[in-house]
Amino acid sequence: MLRRLGVIKRNQRGFTLIEVLVATAITGFIGVGITMAASQVLNINALSINHITVLKQVENATYWINRDAQMAQIVQPSGGSGFPLNLSWVEWDNTMHQVSYTLESSKLYRSYSVNGGQPSQTVVAEHINTNAGMTNCQFAGGVFTFKVTASVSGFRPATETRMAQMIPRPAP
Repeated sequence: MLRRLGVIKRNQRGFTLIEVLVATAITGFIGVGITMAASQVLNINALSINHITVLKQVENATYWINRDAQMAQIVQPSGGSGFPLNLSWVEWDNTMHQVSYTLESSKLYRSYSVNGGQPSQTVVAEHINTNAGMTNCQFAGGVFTFKVTASVSGFRPATETRMAQMIPRPAP
């Protein structure tokens, strides 16, 4: 029996040092490739989320300002940037609508009241750039022009800007 164990022991062979090093290197390359691929997916995902965020905020701001400015018969931008922006109009049944847009702490607020009643205030958009060169409005020559810029900072920053022009309704 001892003789038999001796034969088995001599026939067994392990891995050489070179084989172990090659296997370790191959495993390392595969690990680095997987890590880089995962990192790329996370980077693209962060960029997409930030871009979608600023795009939605600019679209919201543009939609509401555009909607109210088209109804307005009186357009009154104030301040260096045009904010607060006051819009008002009278409906066919003499209902008086007043809307005021204010820009505070990167949020665009819309305050709306009917016939001078208690105004309701909502946040129309967030992440709005408060720099007067990036977000502004003006009313000149019967044309209302506004520009809105939203920015998200962080790991993958994103910025989106929209501009629009319109002619409000004539006063009655």
